[in-house]
Amino acid sequence: MSTTTPAPFSDPGEKWNRRFQAPGFVFGTQPNIWLRDHSSCWQPGQRVLCVGDGEGRNSVWLAKSGLVVDAFDIAEVGVAKARTLAVAAGVSVNYRVCDCDTFPWPENAYDGVAAIFVQFADPALRARLFANIARCLRPGGSLVLQGYTPRQLDYKTGGPSIASHLYTQEMLREAFAGLDMVDLQEYDTDLSEGTGHNGRSALVGLVARRPTP
Repeated sequence: MSTTTPAPFSDPGEKWNRRFQAPGFVFGTQPNIWLRDHSSCWQPGQRVLCVGDGEGRNSVWLAKSGLVVDAFDIAEVGVAKARTLAVAAGVSVNYRVCDCDTFPWPENAYDGVAAIFVQFADPALRARLFANIARCLRPGGSLVLQGYTPRQLDYKTGGPSIASHLYTQEMLREAFAGLDMVDLQEYDTDLSEGTGHNGRSALVGLVARRPTP
């Protein structure tokens, strides 16, 4: 019996622009729970980068928490919604429309990076992305990351249908071997993040800190 392997994203910008054109917010306006529950690793006034921020739910919440927030996404439609959400919340976020390779990635610049479901990246792009994330953290800076594991292919409640885009604990340990692991766990839970992530989900969460000299 033959099986069909899903094709990789041929034009992720177009894909996400189409998806974000839907009325409302695809992933809701509330922050991701893993991010919310682990954001105490940052203090008000610190500078945090939101990677692949989409419609702005996470960046706006972090800005409301008193952080100085930069954010980028490949989809201009999503970034436009994020800017509208920030205005409605009365906060300022420095948004940029770009992809993971064209973002400038200033070295040693951020006290934190939030990377929540950035699973559009194939293995080659993911390796570049993860290396840039680690490099842009200041010593003592923390990464908060969440993604789907391969078991999510059974749940089908969100995320990519391409196995190579999914995360495991072992993958994350290897990718961020230069950081100190603060928390790393795989678990199942029910997500309710708009229509995009809804239902029983197989997740992995990571909190890691760049060592200080």
